[in-house]
Amino acid sequence: MSGKQNKQGFVIAGLLLAILMASMDNSIMATAMGSIIGELGGFDKFVWATSAYMVAEMAGMPIFGKLSDMYGRKRFFIFGIVMFMLGSILCGTADSMVQLSVYRAVQGIGAGALLPIVFTIMFDAVPSDQRGKLSGLFGAVFGLSSIFGPLLGAYITDHIAWQWIFYINLPIGLVSTGMIALFYKESREHSKQQIDWAGAISLVGAIVCLIFAMELGGKQYAWDSVQIEGLFAGFVLLTAVFLYAEKRAKEPIISFQMFKNRLFATSNALALLSGAAFITASVYIPIFVQGVLGGTATNSGLILLPMMLGTVVTATMGGMLISKFSYRSIMIPPLFVLAAGFALLTTLTPDSSRLVITVYMIMIGLGIGASFSVLSNSVIHSFPLNQRGAANSTLGFLRSFGMMLGITVFGILQNHSMSRKLTEAFAGSDQASLARDLNLSDPHSLMNPATRAQIPPEALSRITNGLSSSILDAFAWSLVPALLALAVAFLMGKEKHEAEPSVASRSPRPEPALGGLEGNA
Repeated sequence: MSGKQNKQGFVIAGLLLAILMASMDNSIMATAMGSIIGELGGFDKFVWATSAYMVAEMAGMPIFGKLSDMYGRKRFFIFGIVMFMLGSILCGTADSMVQLSVYRAVQGIGAGALLPIVFTIMFDAVPSDQRGKLSGLFGAVFGLSSIFGPLLGAYITDHIAWQWIFYINLPIGLVSTGMIALFYKESREHSKQQIDWAGAISLVGAIVCLIFAMELGGKQYAWDSVQIEGLFAGFVLLTAVFLYAEKRAKEPIISFQMFKNRLFATSNALALLSGAAFITASVYIPIFVQGVLGGTATNSGLILLPMMLGTVVTATMGGMLISKFSYRSIMIPPLFVLAAGFALLTTLTPDSSRLVITVYMIMIGLGIGASFSVLSNSVIHSFPLNQRGAANSTLGFLRSFGMMLGITVFGILQNHSMSRKLTEAFAGSDQASLARDLNLSDPHSLMNPATRAQIPPEALSRITNGLSSSILDAFAWSLVPALLALAVAFLMGKEKHEAEPSVASRSPRPEPALGGLEGNA
């Protein structure tokens, strides 16, 4: 192997470690949250630890993606990984839930820089004919991290201490930083441009208002309360400011001109819609298995293993096929399987076997996997090097935004359905106060064996039937974005990935006018 190939191998390894670290961090924390709350307290504030990370990550993606186009990938990759490690160190030292939430926001800033730039560096650093295979590999690592994150989090929490779910990021981050710092050489100059501060600030503010309105509405505050209505009003106002700022900015954070390109627009729509559907399955299948069927699995990582393995299969295959078939031809079959999988999920009953659920989970995984590798290629298809960071970060932002909307909106619908069905099931019964006293409108409570043991068999049957029906309602609603994603896939056009000279062997080319990107490139 030549020295050049050796360097490329180290770069890819460094990028894979960064993907593993950043994508595993959310899932690894889920299994440790009970221990964290037990030590730090602040049960009423634990949602902020997740929300702060999500807000910072989503807001950072388009901003850092654009900045990497303007000033170079390497410096913002290293900035992101240093911020992520700093946040990890701080999280391990937190002695209150408020501190942990602030430190998680620092981590989120790092993740917002890392995730879009990782894929952009990969596209810049390797020859075009290798991108398909590597996209599949990156998608597979992303899927595998979702499997092993909860397992690793549970093990570390039980056998070491919850602080080490954060400290484990340090050796991974240091190795990744060293590999990129030493072996990744950017091959072009980056000219300084005006930063779109108005767009950046209004985007961050709009995301903060929306996420906190969705998180707090119907929980800490009523939906028609002044606090929630104020947050939604802030979201609308700041979104209007953002749209106005982007139209006037010379170098906008999110270029609406890019959406005039059909392949770019449809790729982003697919990411948003498929993300909204997929996250619902990821959250509610474990609840169904443990809350309805009384499964004994201790964490979602084991329950979701078949789905994640399906994701790895089509993520790998999709990346390998992009040079042979059009993006549209690759995306349509798995999205059809995704929609079929959700349709089948709506037929589950409390008597369904684990084998049947496993088959449906595999279908969901096969249906979503290709989007992780194919869309990251299709979204940059029409753009030169100095616009790929913005293109990739927009994709990541909209996928995360879709997931946030999916789990929030469908979660609200499931919760209301559950409450209504419990009220109907216990109407006129002498056990009418049972569901209220045990807070069984929260489906997670039925995953606790101690709680289930307190419930008489007849009442448990009514409750599990209500839970089952409400989760099926969530699956039925998730079928809507899955079908819309399938419809959008037919609009992608006939483009396919075409090999081009490696970055190292070509000279910089002038940036084409964005207006020339309309239609099919």
